[in-house]
Amino acid sequence: MVIVGLTGGIGSGKTTISKYFESYGIPIYIADKEAKALMNRSKVVRRKLIQLFGQSAYKNGALNREYLATKIFSDKSLLSKMNAIVHPRVASHFKRWLKKQDAPYVIKEAAIIFENDLEYQYDYTITVVTNEDLRIERVMKRDNVSAEKVKSIIRNQLSDNEKIKKSDFVIENNDLETSEKQALEIHQAILKKTLQS
Repeated sequence: MVIVGLTGGIGSGKTTISKYFESYGIPIYIADKEAKALMNRSKVVRRKLIQLFGQSAYKNGALNREYLATKIFSDKSLLSKMNAIVHPRVASHFKRWLKKQDAPYVIKEAAIIFENDLEYQYDYTITVVTNEDLRIERVMKRDNVSAEKVKSIIRNQLSDNEKIKKSDFVIENNDLETSEKQALEIHQAILKKTLQS
């Protein structure tokens, strides 16, 4: 099974792009969504996160995302420790999900493919890029946060230029008509490659 990684910085519109590929019949696995679900569902993950962050990691039985975000933001080592708990379980879940798929290829949407040097896990990678003002505006509206908060997240992620250098395909998601056209062209190119291999 051909695995395509779909990535892009915060607010780039990965979800919108994923929906285009879904409309072409391509199964989509959203790693961040599964990670959040596992953090709430898995007793083992819950126990380990409480060991790492303390009892405040969960509030009213659910993951206390705001609390974790502030802890991680002030101490980067906590982020890698949390990832070491969550990522292996997401990887196992993805392998099980993959076995059930019957399509020419699948897409795994993940925010930090290049930041974690995980490009080797994919046959092809697609990076979604959007101008920064639009990204900030989208995230402010979506998450109800300040422009400064969004900018600090952007600064902590790999730049679009760095991602582009490492990608097989790039989608410019500044207007929907262009991005949809590019998504379709990439879909056709990947189909062609999968049929050749």
